[in-house]
Amino acid sequence: MNVTLRRSLIKLTKPQLAAAKALGLKKIGQTVSVQDNPAARGQVEAIKFILEIQQ
Repeated sequence: MNVTLRRSLIKLTKPQLAAAKALGLKKIGQTVSVQDNPAARGQVEAIKFILEIQQ
């Protein structure tokens, strides 16, 4: 599963910021490939409003 950061990390709550860092996202437009498992899906679900997700 490919995840792209589309909006800024500013104004995120601490748990949301932690989810972004756990996914390896730091810069707007950055794309990372993550394994499709329940842990990664939970992290993506926490910040889906700033992500673009490709299966």
